[in-house]
Amino acid sequence: MRIEKQTSSTRREIIFYLALASAMACAFIAPTDAQSREMPAVVSPDWLSKNLGNPGMVILDIRNVEQYKKGHIPGSLSAPMSLWAVNRDGLTLELPSEDALRDLIGKSGIEASSHIVIVNRIDTDFSRADSTRVAWTCSYAGIQNTAILDGGYNRWVKEIKPTSTEISNAKPGVYTGKTNPTVLASKAYVLGKLGRSVIVDTRLPEDYFGIASKPGHIKNSVNLPTPWAFANDGTLRKVEDLQAMAFGVIGENKSKEVILYCGVGGYASTWWFLLSQLFGYQNVKVYDGSMEEWVKDSQSPVTAYCWH
Repeated sequence: MRIEKQTSSTRREIIFYLALASAMACAFIAPTDAQSREMPAVVSPDWLSKNLGNPGMVILDIRNVEQYKKGHIPGSLSAPMSLWAVNRDGLTLELPSEDALRDLIGKSGIEASSHIVIVNRIDTDFSRADSTRVAWTCSYAGIQNTAILDGGYNRWVKEIKPTSTEISNAKPGVYTGKTNPTVLASKAYVLGKLGRSVIVDTRLPEDYFGIASKPGHIKNSVNLPTPWAFANDGTLRKVEDLQAMAFGVIGENKSKEVILYCGVGGYASTWWFLLSQLFGYQNVKVYDGSMEEWVKDSQSPVTAYCWH
């Protein structure tokens, strides 16, 4: 038996996944979240390299096509982020129509039972959130086993994992999974939940407060910024820190409804992913239209220059 020297990175991953397993084992998790999960929600390059080629696993590289062509994880499919979110009705980063989404998933050879790992670059706060946005979209489409590669393609290359320039092609099929609308909130729905559910603004504090972005935030919402979920190297922070952030802002009642929003619906997906897929919150939704839609109506209640 070969015993490898444990690095600080390895120890960190062990702690992360032990804590994740504990959280998932102790919490009641609704069927729309992680009850039927058969793989970790967050995977490391080591985990992915050991599981390359597993039957039923689909690796989605959501970087742009040119980046994919220059090098990618062997066997991964090119499925750029631009396919997973569209401009519609004057709003950006919206869910594709159900027909378009089913077509995209089918052409990628994905079934409801597939195990999906999403890979992106982690150069910016926005690109870090893109992976969870695709994961949320897959959950909406009815796919329960969707994971993100912690640290993205940047970390994969940094850890000297194998890469390829060979283009992988999926075997197209017809996607028949059942749409899961419980993860999506409309503007009308949010209006009806003001003061009743926990509404969370995931933008930076200066946007929430109304300094950098007028006019402030949705009335009664609290602030839990998505960029704070990541360390400087683009990996997720320690699981105990992320959970402490969630408990400190949202509370420990995991049955209470949580509705997340941001500027256009990207940042919100990260805390949706963490809350529902790691920490067992049972009723978590993303308001896809977010502030972009909210402020189009002058009657929508907003608040500035306060923290609630």
